[in-house]
Order: sequence, then structure tokens, then C-alpha cells
Amino acid sequence: MSEPASISLSIASRYAQALFEIAKEENGLATLEADTEALGAALAASTDLSGMIASPVVSREDQSAAMGAVVAAMGLSTSMANTIALMASKRRLFVLPQLVTDLRARIAAEKGEVTAEVTSAAALSAAQVKALAETLKAKVGKDVKLNTTVDESLIGGLIVKLGSTMIDTSVKAKLAALQNAMKEVG
Repeated sequence: MSEPASISLSIASRYAQALFEIAKEENGLATLEADTEALGAALAASTDLSGMIASPVVSREDQSAAMGAVVAAMGLSTSMANTIALMASKRRLFVLPQLVTDLRARIAAEKGEVTAEVTSAAALSAAQVKALAETLKAKVGKDVKLNTTVDESLIGGLIVKLGSTMIDTSVKAKLAALQNAMKEVG
């Protein structure tokens, strides 16, 4: 991992731990989870917001004002609003995406959930998502939350990443394995 990425993760982790502990003390984990998901969705949906928090050209005051307006419009909790205001005053808004990731992991661990990254060739139906979640739950013994993405280059099948385990049943991977086997023969 590069040094700047490591520093960003470290900064985000400290803010996430503080925010998580405050929410836990106040029995506000459900609110924190909702705030985290809303903030993550906003960052993913708005390139302007992502650009503004990462830009060293935007002044501290402008970042604070913009994030204050975003927080108010989203109706985020006081704890989340105060954390974001503190991050803005310290010029640490660039770690918001890592903060969201860290908070999601902490909340999932507290709830006894694990997250699986699932990439499929076509969008999965609700029944397929439910069946996959149940199968993975039986394998790991914990509730499994699925983050699904679509990659048409897989041709068919799935790639499931659960912790350090990766299961690749895609047609693309099978074709690559067949191609390698044929190279070895010839």
C-alpha cells in the first residue's frame, strides 16, 4: 500500500472509531448506519461533491460551507454533522470515502454480518440474490450482505469475494484456464 493511501486510511479510521463509539454509547447505530449509507450514496452519485472534497484548491471555508449545506439537505444526525464539520475545519474531507468504508465495516462487524462482493455477467434477480446470500450464510455461519456489480465481460457466471476467499465461476475465467491448458499441450 502506498504511503498516502495508508495515511488516508489511518485518518479515516480514527474518525470512524470515534464516530462509531459515540453512536454505540448513544444507542444510535441504526442512525449511524443510515447516515453512512446516505453519505456513501451521495459521494458515489455526485462527481462534483467528490471533486470538491478532494480539491486542494477549494478553500477550507468553502468546503465547510458546502458540506454544511449538504449535511443539512441530507438531514444527517448531529454526530455525523459534527464529525464532518470537524473534518472540514481540519482539511480532512478527502478521507470521507474511506470513512464511509470503515464505518460500514464496523457496523457490519457489530451486527455479526460479513460483506461479499459479487460481480455477475448480468443483473441478479431478487430471488438469485436471496439464494446466494443464504448459501453464503450457510458456508460462513453469519449473515451475509451482498454488494453486487455487473461486468458483462464475464460472459456468464459469478465472481464472489468473501473476505480473503474468491470464488470465480465466470465463463471468462474458464475460457482463460482452457486457453492456458491448450498452450501447455502445444
